[in-house]
Amino acid sequence: MGTLQLPDYGPVPESALGPELNADGYFVDRVRDNLFWVTDGTYQAAFLATPQGVVLFDAPPTIGHNLRRAIDEVTAAEDLPNNVTHLVYSHHHADHAGASYLFGDVTRIGHVETRRLLRRDNDRARPVPDVTFEDRYTVEVGGSRVELAYHGPNHSPDNIYIHFPDHDTLMQIDIVNIGWVPIYNLNLSEDVPGYLEAPDRAMEYSWTHYLSGHLGRLGTRDDVVLHQRYIADIVDSAHAALGSVDPTPYFARYGANAWAGVAGYLDAVTDQAAAPVIEKYTGVLAAADIPALTTTTTFSILQSIRLDLGGGSQVHP
Repeated sequence: MGTLQLPDYGPVPESALGPELNADGYFVDRVRDNLFWVTDGTYQAAFLATPQGVVLFDAPPTIGHNLRRAIDEVTAAEDLPNNVTHLVYSHHHADHAGASYLFGDVTRIGHVETRRLLRRDNDRARPVPDVTFEDRYTVEVGGSRVELAYHGPNHSPDNIYIHFPDHDTLMQIDIVNIGWVPIYNLNLSEDVPGYLEAPDRAMEYSWTHYLSGHLGRLGTRDDVVLHQRYIADIVDSAHAALGSVDPTPYFARYGANAWAGVAGYLDAVTDQAAAPVIEKYTGVLAAADIPALTTTTTFSILQSIRLDLGGGSQVHP
């Protein structure tokens, strides 16, 4: 068996790194007043510590039992009850909700589509929400207020906006990876136009602190603007590539093998569109030098330009 050859990548920019984790593998800190956040360096959750109990926002399984440890640590220091009374789902995906079952019989809150999808998925680790809403819902517990809103599909069909107006904070999951590029295919997003619009929606809210659901630090408005520039550069580059790459050689070369012609053409357009973006953001956003990440994100945007917006479509004469 040969030696596994793994590629080398550049160092992660300091701006992308968060605080060190403790011996149990997590970091918990105050966002503002009685709002706290927890990270394992890859995933994030948040909670409000109130005189009437704890309201938890998402339950990523990678943090798992460390959520309980973080809550106990904070509530003991704040001299507040540590019982979790409510759990808010940002969306139905297991990587953000798969530790929900650890909190037993709490009131779970989520979008109506989250309830439908969790019923479909039938995962005992993610109990369906007890309370659902369609457009907006206000959570009020122990003097703390949180505004939940649904603005349509983006990363997933049910992904909501969680606004803490009294804590100057917005929680928006799986849209902006603070300090990092999105992983494959726009963070594996299902609705590309909705995903592209989501940061603009976020900036309409009043907030200073941003909880993205991923990686090791809180975000700022400047972080969201940097993400918007990265995505806008991909969109511009994709339009340029669609207008400049000639599909004829690929279809002429492969003849009856239509899918080979399609693959050759789309790969060429994608590579041409992604290359300048990879070069521009290497060293600026972490993992920008992992070509597959920007390339697959570019491919998703290209296909949305073609299929959702009709860009690059060629009508037979």
